[in-house]
Amino acid sequence: MLSVIVITKNESVHIQRCLESVVWADEIIVLDSGSDDNTVTICRQYTDKVYETDWPGFGIQKQRALNKATGDWVLSIDADEVVTESLRVEIEQAIQKNSFQAYEIPRLSTYCGRQMRHSGWWPDYVLRLFQRNSGRFSEAIVHERVLVDGRVGRLVTPFLHDTAVDLEEILVKVNSYSTLGSKMLYAEGARSSIIKAVLKGFWTFNRTYWLKAGFLDGAQGLMLAISNAESSYYKYLKLWALQQK
Repeated sequence: MLSVIVITKNESVHIQRCLESVVWADEIIVLDSGSDDNTVTICRQYTDKVYETDWPGFGIQKQRALNKATGDWVLSIDADEVVTESLRVEIEQAIQKNSFQAYEIPRLSTYCGRQMRHSGWWPDYVLRLFQRNSGRFSEAIVHERVLVDGRVGRLVTPFLHDTAVDLEEILVKVNSYSTLGSKMLYAEGARSSIIKAVLKGFWTFNRTYWLKAGFLDGAQGLMLAISNAESSYYKYLKLWALQQK
C-alpha cells in the first residue's frame, strides 16, 4: 500500500495537476496550513484526508503528514510537482522489488516556462519514496530532508517540477525562503554582516551562472542566477537584522 503525502498553503495554481497525477495511489493525505484561496476545496475533490493546522516549518509539517499515513510505503510530493505515468510505473516496480528502504528521485524543474538542464538544477535528486517505518523527516524549518534507516536506491524517471510560473511567484519564494533560512541560521548560532550578505549573494550568482553553467539555460538561467543571489543576500541580511535585535 502506498500513501502520498502533500503539504499545502495557497497552492491553487498547482495542486490540481499534482493530485491528478497521484490518484492511482492507495491513500492521499493533504496537510494545509491556512490557505485563503481554494486549495482546500480542490484537495477535497481528490481525498477525504485533508487536514488543516498551523505552520511550524517544513520538517515538522511533513512529519505531521507522515504520522497520518498508513501505507507500507510513502511518497512525499510537493504541491508543484507531478508524477508522470512513466514515473508511476517505476515507483510501482521499485515497491514490488523491495530491494531498498528508500529511493531518491530526480526532478526536472521548469522555471518561468523553461525546463532547466543546468544551473545546478538537474538532475536534482531528492529522497521522496521510502518505507514508512524506515523514514522520518528532520525538524529543519526549511531544506528539510528524509532520514532513513536502511539502504537508499535511485530511480531514473524524474518528477516534473513547476517551481516558478511567473515573476510574482519567484519574489514570494525569495522572501519566504530567505526568512526561513535566516531563522534557521540564527537558531544554529551563525553570524552575519552586511558585507557577508553581499559576498554570499555574489558567490551564489557566480556558482549558479558560471560554475553550474546557468548561462546554457538562456534568459531563464540568468534570471535564476539573479534570484538565487537575491535569496542568499537577503537570507544573510535578515540574519544580520536578527542579530541587531
